[in-house]
Amino acid sequence: MDLWHYEAKLPFSQKHLLTLQDWSGDEILQCLSLALRLKDMQKRGEKQTALAGKTLAMIFAKSSTRTRVSFEVGATQLGGTALFLSTSDIQLGRGEPISDTAQVLSRMVDGIMIRTFKQSDLEALAKYGSIPIINGLTDEFHPCQVLADLMTLYEKKGKLKGCKLAFVGDGNNMAHSLMIGCSKLGIDVAVASPDGYKPNPTYTAWAVANAAAHGSRVTVCTDPLEACRDADVLYTDVWASMGQEGEANVRLKAFEGYQINETCVDAAKPDCVFMHCLPAHRGEEVTAGVIDGPHSVIFDEAENRLHAQKAVMALLMGGAQ
Repeated sequence: MDLWHYEAKLPFSQKHLLTLQDWSGDEILQCLSLALRLKDMQKRGEKQTALAGKTLAMIFAKSSTRTRVSFEVGATQLGGTALFLSTSDIQLGRGEPISDTAQVLSRMVDGIMIRTFKQSDLEALAKYGSIPIINGLTDEFHPCQVLADLMTLYEKKGKLKGCKLAFVGDGNNMAHSLMIGCSKLGIDVAVASPDGYKPNPTYTAWAVANAAAHGSRVTVCTDPLEACRDADVLYTDVWASMGQEGEANVRLKAFEGYQINETCVDAAKPDCVFMHCLPAHRGEEVTAGVIDGPHSVIFDEAENRLHAQKAVMALLMGGAQ
């Protein structure tokens, strides 16, 4: 499939990005195709105007490096403006109902990106607001990261369908979104997690149903080497995410043996790539030899957050096709 010249089967009809489960495979491919073109335009210095005169409000209840920088820079590159709003600085953090915040911001800005804890907060913004809502991360999903991951996979392998991604570690928001996004595009996904830390069964069921419709497989197991066998992509995330710091010592013990290391690389395909959503803890979920070695594409992947999110904003806020 040539994503550079991908012709969508249907017009892009989504208003929000709450989870990739809401988007069809065709809509995901539209977004990836646009991301590739926007990246090329940026590299060649071409002017981009999809958000000319538009403002994105960025609400942060969780700290961020890549999400804040990529959305803020991306909005600027598209000719728009991004407004940083920490929940500690706005009335939302002092108990104002989300419904009020959504309706007020809908009259002042053209879109909202929120990075927060509860998925239900995101859904409330979409319910009560009248502008596009973008999930910058919740405890359950991280769709923008997965769009960047899929874009990176295409750049490195020249294809998506038929590839295999192995995720080793906590069955968290990254595992959920990777299973959903990959399964909609015909990519096999194998997740290895210890008992008690496996992905949410509801989201696993979504992914299994997606895979059945798109000719791929979703596997959840406890053996990291089983997951990594013949994988095109090895993926992991920190063992204790934001909000789980109090569980760090318990999780260190629980995830012993769930590290992406050289043995995992040997089990995967010879030309496999290593991905991580970052930040990473070398020596815990991944060895320094892997994350800093020849298979790692983490910085290409991080850069692609900028371009993938520009495509999301252009499609949802700018009406790009």
